[in-house]
Amino acid sequence: MSQPHLLLGQTLAFTADPFAEGLSAARHEHRGAVLVEGGKIAETGPAAALRARHPDVPVTDYGEGLITAGFIDAHAHYPQTAIIASWGKRLIDWLNSYTFPEEMRFADPAYAAGIAARYFDLTLTNGTTTACSFCTIHPESVDAYFAEAQRRGLRALAGKTCMDRNAPDGLRDTPRSAYDDSLALLKRWNGHDRLTYVISPRFSPTSTPEQLEAMGALWAEHPTCRMQTHLSEQVDEVEWVHDLFPEARDYLDTYERYGLLGPGALFGHAIHLTGRERRVLKESGASLIHCPTSNTFIGSGLFDMEGLVDEGQRIGLATDTGGGSSFSMLRTMAAAYEIAQLRHRALHPAELYWLATEGSARALQLEDRIGNLKPGLEADLVVLDLASTPAIAQRADRAEDFWEALFPTIMMGDDRAVQAVWVNGKLAT
Repeated sequence: MSQPHLLLGQTLAFTADPFAEGLSAARHEHRGAVLVEGGKIAETGPAAALRARHPDVPVTDYGEGLITAGFIDAHAHYPQTAIIASWGKRLIDWLNSYTFPEEMRFADPAYAAGIAARYFDLTLTNGTTTACSFCTIHPESVDAYFAEAQRRGLRALAGKTCMDRNAPDGLRDTPRSAYDDSLALLKRWNGHDRLTYVISPRFSPTSTPEQLEAMGALWAEHPTCRMQTHLSEQVDEVEWVHDLFPEARDYLDTYERYGLLGPGALFGHAIHLTGRERRVLKESGASLIHCPTSNTFIGSGLFDMEGLVDEGQRIGLATDTGGGSSFSMLRTMAAAYEIAQLRHRALHPAELYWLATEGSARALQLEDRIGNLKPGLEADLVVLDLASTPAIAQRADRAEDFWEALFPTIMMGDDRAVQAVWVNGKLAT
C-alpha cells in the first residue's frame, strides 16, 4: 500500500446534484486539503485541520491551484485520435471519408498500441482520468487500449465495435464473430484492475437485427458490463434508421426490442428524441451522453439539456473525439454552455463541472468509485491553475466569488490550465 500524501490547495466537491439542489450541492474550500492513501481519498477538509491531524505526512502544496476529481469522458473513439479536426463532412460522409479508412489500420497491433499510447498521453495532459471508448472491430484495438490503460493504472472502459453491414470490406464482422470476439475480450479484461468491458454495437445502421440480438444476448449473460451505442445524432440518420427498420416504433426501439436498453446502457448524442423515447429512456435507467463539440462540429443539433434534466434523465458529458474537436473536457464544458445558451438556458459553472465529473461517473454507474472528492473514492484528481494564461488571469483577477474565478478557465482553458494529474493516488503528470 502506498504511503499517505497530503495535497493542499483550493478544493471543490459535491454533496448532491447541483441541477437539483443548486449551489448548496457544491462545497468549495479556499484553503483545503485532500489526504491520499492506498490509491484512495482518505480524508478531505480544511488544510489547517488536516495538517494538524497528520503532521508527519508528506505534503504537496499547490497554492491557489484547484484540486477536484479528475475529468471523466463518457463517450470517445480513441481510434479516431489521428483524424481529429478533419474538415467539412456530415456524419455519414465523415465516417466514410475519414473514420472507416483510419479504423482499417487497427488490425495492426503495433499501430493500435501507438495510437492508444498517444490517446492517453493527450487525455491525461488535459486532466481526463477516465474515458469510455469505442475501439474498432479488431480485437487488437481493444487489447491495445486496455493494456495501455492498465500500464498507467487508469480506470478505463471500452469495447470492440461491432458492424456487420453498411461498412467497407475489412470493417465488417458477423453476428457470430461479434459475439465470440466480444465474449473473449470481456473475459480477458472486464473487472481486471480498473477496467470495464463495454458491449459496443456502433449504431443500428451498421448492425443487422441478428447482430443486435446477439449483442443483447451477450449483455444479458454479462450484466456487469456496460453497453454503448449511438442514438438520434442527426436528422438524416434517424430517417435512415426508419428505412432500415420499418417495423420499429422509433430509433430507440431498434435497441429496445433486442435487449439493448436498461441501466448501464450509454446512448451517445440523443438529440432528436421522440416523446416516447424520452419516456422509455427515463424509465429504463439508461444514460444519455452529451457530446457538444461533436454536435456543433458535425452539425448535428442542439442537445436539450434543460428539458432532459427536468425529466430526471441520467446525463454524462463527453468529447466524442475524433468527431468532437478537442480532447479537453474544459473545452467540452464550454461547448455545453454555448449549446445550452442557444436553447436559452445558462448553465452554471457548478452544473458544468458536475457534468464533467460526478455526472459522468453516475452515467457510467461508477459514482461509488470515482468522480468526486469524497473519502473512500479512488484518488483520481486534477489540479487546475485558474490563471493559466494572461487572458484568463486578468479576468479571474476581477472575480467577486469562486464561481466567477472558475468560469474563465471553463470557457477559455486548455491543457495549460492542468497543473497536475493524480491517477489512483499517484502523480501522473
